[in-house]
Amino acid sequence: MSNHTASTVRAKRLLALGSIAAIAALGLAGCSSATTSGSGSSGKVGVALIVKTTTNPFFVAMEDAAKAAASKDNVQLTLAAGKKDGDAATQIQAIEDSISRGDKGILITPTDSTVNSAITKARKAGLVVIALDTPPDPANTVDVTYATDNFAAGLAIGKWTAAQLDGKKAVIGLVDLFSNQVASVDYNRDQGFLTGMGIDVKDKTKNGDEDKTGKYTGGKGGDYVIAGNQASNGDEADGRTAMETLLSKNPNINVVYAINEPAAYGAYQALKAAGKEKDTLIVAIDGGCTGVKEVTDGIIGATSQQYPSKMASLGMEAIVKLAKTGAKPTVSAGLDFFNTGSQLVTDKPVDGLTSITSADAAKICWGK
Repeated sequence: MSNHTASTVRAKRLLALGSIAAIAALGLAGCSSATTSGSGSSGKVGVALIVKTTTNPFFVAMEDAAKAAASKDNVQLTLAAGKKDGDAATQIQAIEDSISRGDKGILITPTDSTVNSAITKARKAGLVVIALDTPPDPANTVDVTYATDNFAAGLAIGKWTAAQLDGKKAVIGLVDLFSNQVASVDYNRDQGFLTGMGIDVKDKTKNGDEDKTGKYTGGKGGDYVIAGNQASNGDEADGRTAMETLLSKNPNINVVYAINEPAAYGAYQALKAAGKEKDTLIVAIDGGCTGVKEVTDGIIGATSQQYPSKMASLGMEAIVKLAKTGAKPTVSAGLDFFNTGSQLVTDKPVDGLTSITSADAAKICWGK
């Protein structure tokens, strides 16, 4: 991202020369961004979208929605992304670049709390900062967050899992996001799932401190064993490694919670290699087109579908509205963020638990 300043200087020189062709070439040379300058003589509102990584199609959907909104609302949009999930340094640099460009606002899926100080700096510089997907801790670090209620999304798949077990003993493997970083999306989904299962959680902002054995009360209720928590970084290959590690700890795992669908599919590969895929319930959160197909194919039993395109478009709309009218974004009633919603997706519905089929979910996956 360090070429932004140089690109802006070059752009101004080329504009002075009136070289339209050269400006177009510059746009193509930029670092995965629609444009590389903030608000200027064009009258456009400068906005930066900073996502965790573009290796996850969830964030690609978010970028696509932001591009469409930028085109509609006369926004000068710059895109930036970490090299991988957990890359806070690149996000921090992208925030610094946005401040330097004089952008009006930033949309960010914050990696973890280490980006908070950079966000605070941007707000002090007069930028509106809106979080997408991952509410920061504390929530008032940003002006507002547009996100899934991740605890509720986890709760739904936990309730579904407990019902499917029909009183059978649950041997649970938890494929989380991080092991050495703390992110609200990580603990909210994990803790929501366990709560949905009817397992007492201790600190709701901490994974892995639950009693390792006991009774779950969801569905018909029964005994449970937690085999362990392993980090996947939200990645398929790391998800497979995480599942292999969990199976080495307890080969009798019959329930797998995964932070997202790439991690879930990695876990499925490990289970299949061990000949255990048919006897294991896998649940996840995302609801992307690929993940929904995995529900159709019976690989994932249930997922909670969320809507990244809606997050991005609402975030863009809020910044533009603030720039033009001064109206500030608001949160959902009873929450410290704006809930963009989620829906349980499964082809094995449970009485009393609202869900949609994978066929219906495929029509709306990530707001397509």
